[in-house]
Amino acid sequence: MEPLTEAQQQLYNWLVDYVRTYQHSPSIRQMMQAMQLKSPAPVQSRLEHLRAKGYIEWTEGRARTIRISQNIKPGIPVLGAIAAGGLIEPFTDTVEQIDFMHQFVPPQTFALRVTGDSMIDEHITEGDLVLMRPVLEPDQLKNGTIVAAMVDGHTTLKHFYRQGSRVTLKPANAKYKPIEVEAIQVEVQGALIGVWRGYN
Repeated sequence: MEPLTEAQQQLYNWLVDYVRTYQHSPSIRQMMQAMQLKSPAPVQSRLEHLRAKGYIEWTEGRARTIRISQNIKPGIPVLGAIAAGGLIEPFTDTVEQIDFMHQFVPPQTFALRVTGDSMIDEHITEGDLVLMRPVLEPDQLKNGTIVAAMVDGHTTLKHFYRQGSRVTLKPANAKYKPIEVEAIQVEVQGALIGVWRGYN
């Protein structure tokens, strides 16, 4: 499915949560209040984009008929492993799917299985699943964000720091040294939104 802008994603996330909680769609006024907007026009524009991209649908001419499209696959794709240590081969295809039907997880979330212990001081250990969101604007990343980053064709899980044209990927374990490279060598593939432990 076509990716959403930040504003569209914000409304979609809120809609999914609302419909799941109340079992019916909200009013335009409720959406305006939730998005802190003073006019219905931006809400209606975002709704049209969500429908055009296949995320929602509704019945024309009838209020409160917004439905979350059923063609969104349940569960989160696990896209392979990521090193919390050195660098490993990049993740590509979905290798399994985990079900979060009873918890709210933003769309486009993906998971990676952790190998190594370089992020142990952040309570991220070997075998954990890290839940990641795509990063649409890497230049807007805050320093200190935990990211999945590709460096020279290999991926790693680290704290992200940028200063000028240099990027430092810092571990959360004193045993490991930071990775310091030119920013052009780093491709941020996701930012951490959660950790799931005990998955078998």
